[in-house]
Amino acid sequence: MSKEIKVLIAEDDPFIGMITKECFESKGFQVFLCEDGNKAFSCYLEEKPDVCILDVMMPLKDGFTLAKEIRSIDSDIPILFLTAKSLKEDVIKGFKIGADDYVKKPFSVEELIARVDAIIRRSKVSLKDVNRQIVFQIGAFSFDSEFHILKIDKDEIKLTDKESEILAELCRNQNEITNRRSLLIKVWGDDSFFNSRSLDVYISKLRKYLKKDLNVELVTVRSKGFKLWTGNKKAFDS
Repeated sequence: MSKEIKVLIAEDDPFIGMITKECFESKGFQVFLCEDGNKAFSCYLEEKPDVCILDVMMPLKDGFTLAKEIRSIDSDIPILFLTAKSLKEDVIKGFKIGADDYVKKPFSVEELIARVDAIIRRSKVSLKDVNRQIVFQIGAFSFDSEFHILKIDKDEIKLTDKESEILAELCRNQNEITNRRSLLIKVWGDDSFFNSRSLDVYISKLRKYLKKDLNVELVTVRSKGFKLWTGNKKAFDS
């Protein structure tokens, strides 16, 4: 890789942590390994990693708490959770915090590296292509998909990477149905159950942001997908 990508791994199991670190380093990544959440947060502040891989269950500070602290500073950094827990509620909680991916233990390190590679590729997709619209008008809102800014009057909302990607796709199909599966493939690369639930969480967040303009609606079209409606008629009347 042309630029050495910095990866922060927070994992309290020394064996898993060291094996994962060595495998990532063999692929050209620069890796910072921490055995608890407090050390991981200090490392994040000092080293400014490009990607965070966080174990959910850690001493001193769990992965969810750590992710919230990191997200309060950087809404864009890719975060991937590692967990031995398979409860649906925990997975959904992780995505609500802003996870980009979720990997269950035991896992293949090669698969983990592939997932990190995919996240990095998605985060590097340039929105500066002259043939690609980057600023959209959504009713009274102005949305700059390059800088992830949703603006209405004097109010600005800084969106996360995922929120911005999803809203940009909805804007390109404004007043038309955006197919759910196509949206999942474009944003996550697959249409797995967990990514699908994550999409629902992001749609809910976007819906709340857009409430300030009563003429704008983001509706779920059953069995099809979503429609970002900016006309005077109700979306479900069309």
